[in-house]
Amino acid sequence: MSILHRRCQAVDAWRIRSFLRDAFLADDRRSRVWHVARFDYTWWHVLPNVAETRLEDVAWLWEENGRIVALLLPDDGPGDAHLSVAPDVRGRVEAAMLDVAEAALAARDPAGRATLAVWADASDAGFVELLGSRGYRRSDVRERRWRGAIDSERGAVAPPAGYAIRPLGDGLELLERCHASGLAFHDGDLAVAAENRADTSWYRRVQRAPLYRRDLDLVAVDQHGAVAGFATAWFDDVTRSVLLEPVAVVPAHRRRGLGRALVSAALGQAARQGATLALVGAYDDAADALYGSFLDGHDDHEAWALAR
Repeated sequence: MSILHRRCQAVDAWRIRSFLRDAFLADDRRSRVWHVARFDYTWWHVLPNVAETRLEDVAWLWEENGRIVALLLPDDGPGDAHLSVAPDVRGRVEAAMLDVAEAALAARDPAGRATLAVWADASDAGFVELLGSRGYRRSDVRERRWRGAIDSERGAVAPPAGYAIRPLGDGLELLERCHASGLAFHDGDLAVAAENRADTSWYRRVQRAPLYRRDLDLVAVDQHGAVAGFATAWFDDVTRSVLLEPVAVVPAHRRRGLGRALVSAALGQAARQGATLALVGAYDDAADALYGSFLDGHDDHEAWALAR
């Protein structure tokens, strides 16, 4: 039967989640498709809060005999494309997915050229060859998707003196968590941090995501109660896996071991809930060193750029 594609509808999100779980398990829980938690995070946070768009405006599905077999969507609005393809149809749909991505997801650079970054598993020789044949060039942007077995018996890394790690509270602590996010991800920019804190509706939206759990949303606080860092773990009991996203430390509190303590606490808490596998994405050497000290395997995903 033919594989047909169509634009995603809002009601498809729940079927997409099932597709991603099935494909992840069929791949022996490797990272060649998005983890269901990464989809949730994009659906509930990145698209509405960052890209200011809707899933149904930027996502497409491929179906065979009524079953979703592939998903195309950006992680952060136009100019970016991620392909998740079921193992049994790989090699049959990627060219058609690129056609749609180039027509519907390209952005414009200052010179007016259409630009698109497509992410590829570095080990997928067939897809890499396809990208090259269509004029894409490998960029220097890489995501290393760390993965590894975890268990509840692993010894915890204690936070440095003067700090405590605990599940995120509400009220003032939620405000401080939003403020800390602005500092951590914007090089200490006080204006962004203040904006994050002034309107916390963006974080309330994150907390409504299907897999969100307050006991897995951890903060590191100093002796004054200020949020110095955070790590959110997204546990999927269907696949018994956990994704860490985000993990960050406020600039003024870095290089004290808080990152290691947060990752240790998040993995330990998830393992006690039944997770046996952890995943986390890294984009630089410091993150590689941190996550590589806990997890023993990785898949490299590279951005391939097209400009016309």
